[in-house]
Amino acid sequence: MQGTKRVLIRPLVTEKSNMVTEKQNKYVFIVDRTSTKAEIKSAVETYFNVDVIAVNTSITPGKLKSKMTKKGMVEGRKSAAKKAYITIKEGSTIDIYS
Repeated sequence: MQGTKRVLIRPLVTEKSNMVTEKQNKYVFIVDRTSTKAEIKSAVETYFNVDVIAVNTSITPGKLKSKMTKKGMVEGRKSAAKKAYITIKEGSTIDIYS
């Protein structure tokens, strides 16, 4: 039995994503790596009740990170993520803070 996958993981709230939202009416979400543009579009339309014009995706690779602590050098890895840039119809908004 196959379970339903969670397409939208969380909205991405950064300075760059806020500028894109204000200037181009696009919203940025972290999505499941295996989800397609059609699945992302239908998930946003049903969850937020808006008309989606376009969906652009990008996959950011994982990065190696290291930091110095009292116990010495700690190394780790940031996980890879898939971002979806969603353009919605002019005049519509998505309230991502509630």
